Amino acid sequence: MVLEKLKSENVKIALIGASKDKEKFGNKIYLDLKLKGYDVIPINPKEKFIEGDRTYPSLNEMDKLPDIVNFVVPPTIAIKVAQEAVKLGIKYLWFQPGSESNELENWLKSSNEIKYLINSCIMVEAL
Repeated sequence: MVLEKLKSENVKIALIGASKDKEKFGNKIYLDLKLKGYDVIPINPKEKFIEGDRTYPSLNEMDKLPDIVNFVVPPTIAIKVAQEAVKLGIKYLWFQPGSESNELENWLKSSNEIKYLINSCIMVEAL
């Protein structure tokens, strides 16, 4: 389901853990998605701009909510932000390898409304 959403037109992706540090996956994923033509919005409470683009401190401060939230953060942050995303009405969640946990998986499985991918790299799947 999340892969189908990724392939839909004009999909907006929020990247939780976007980074201006070129060595971090938060930067590599951000640049990869931008290069592939995706509308990707960086989310990082510590940065104002990443790669010249406005950064939002959290999902609830975005002008328009994304279709997909992609996580490249530690599991403790991922579950908190995922719960926030669902409360905001976002149903498509994508967790990069390393952002998942048993607690997160159990929570995701308890909902029939959330469409999610765990341990799948968006750079590999996004064309």
